[in-house]
Amino acid sequence: MVSAAIRALQKALPDAEITWFTSPLAFSLLQGMEGVQFIVVDKPRSFSDYRAFYQRFRERKFDVMLAMQANLRINLLYPALHAPIKIGFDRTRAREGQWLFCNRHITFQNNHLVDSFLSFVETLTGKPVEANWDLPVGKEDMRWAEQTLNNFKSTLTPTLFQKERVQIRLIVIHPYASKAERNWLPERYAEVIQKTSANIVLTGGNSPDELVLCERLAAINPERTLNLCGKTSPKQLAALLGNVDALIAPDTGAVHIARAMNTPVIGLYAVASPKLTGPYQRMEYCIDRYPQAVRKFLHTDSAQLPWNTRVHHADAMSLIQVDDVMLQLVRVLEGEK
Repeated sequence: MVSAAIRALQKALPDAEITWFTSPLAFSLLQGMEGVQFIVVDKPRSFSDYRAFYQRFRERKFDVMLAMQANLRINLLYPALHAPIKIGFDRTRAREGQWLFCNRHITFQNNHLVDSFLSFVETLTGKPVEANWDLPVGKEDMRWAEQTLNNFKSTLTPTLFQKERVQIRLIVIHPYASKAERNWLPERYAEVIQKTSANIVLTGGNSPDELVLCERLAAINPERTLNLCGKTSPKQLAALLGNVDALIAPDTGAVHIARAMNTPVIGLYAVASPKLTGPYQRMEYCIDRYPQAVRKFLHTDSAQLPWNTRVHHADAMSLIQVDDVMLQLVRVLEGEK
């Protein structure tokens, strides 16, 4: 999501030298973005990590710091970066005291996270900006995705496709989020796989729980399922998502990668509102059960809650039904808006 703001910053200030502090995992997707110097660091875990960071940047000067992340571990790094202008979140969103380390702040709006990142650029430049990702996915990764999907297509039973010239449809299911409360029920993913006529590509990380879940789902209809869970780099995942008909996923990073690749997303939302973390400006296929979850588990109306309220309840995602997903899947495959 931040990459959209970086592209906007490059357009608004084409002569600026941009330094982006990011994590190793994010860098594996962002590497190769032109016009950006990356400094790859892990989040500090000890006093010695902070001391090393402060020593590393004690002599370096910047003109502006855009503090686009707000949590205590990161907030404590900001004083090490010397800049006369330090722009952070507004007091409402400046979590864990971030406002103490910044001297300018974006204006609060109850909007999508991408819009909040774009607000940093607007605050700095005084110009309205728009989101544009242009992820640095190279030809090699695109070739890998095309070859992988073509090889999968070649294994499918050809009779129907050849005789009736039916288009082969490919749907990625990325079933696992970093927080278990965001995950949809495995048996409902299984039912979707059983019901759909589309062919399924499973993606995810290499954690034991993800691998087991994807293996379980792949076994439901192995003739029409390709299991790539734990087998893709971030750039390969982006290339893959750019070559399929749609993504089905809960609130997780794959949603934003698919959006950046302009692929329709059937997003599964109940813990948080898709208006905050859904596929930016492409919510037409999302299933939003957040208002119902708020009423059932928090006993209030979502309109009355603070902007970032989550429904931390194990049963929130169960409000999303298989028929909800199948309806959106039909709309995607038939090209309905």
